[in-house]
Amino acid sequence: MISLDITLVIQFVNFVILMAILNMVLYRPLRRMIEQRKETIEGNRRAADDLEASIEEKMTRYQQQLQEARLKGNQERAALRQAALEEESKTLGAAHEQASAKLQAIKEQVAAEAAVAREALKKETEALAGEIASKILGRKL
Repeated sequence: MISLDITLVIQFVNFVILMAILNMVLYRPLRRMIEQRKETIEGNRRAADDLEASIEEKMTRYQQQLQEARLKGNQERAALRQAALEEESKTLGAAHEQASAKLQAIKEQVAAEAAVAREALKKETEALAGEIASKILGRKL
């Protein structure tokens, strides 16, 4: 049977002293290390969240700049294409005008040569007609 005597009090005091010593030597440093570790983990987590937010912001900005650059490139390409079309139109117009002028000059030259040839043929025809008539009639006209 258990008896309640002074040894129980001594055991209780011994237990309290042991708890005080363990608390100072083991539990406080362990709790302090756990708290430091928790603060470090929280700090790293906050840093990771900040870094992730920064990366997301930079990616958004990059995407926006890329979109703006594409839009600007498309506008410049359209402007260059329009300028090229205008230049092509001017060049083709000038070539067409030049070809029309040359064609008109050739037509005028051909018409002039045809008129000269007609006159020459008319004179030759009259001369040949005269010769033929004189041969047929047997006398000179």
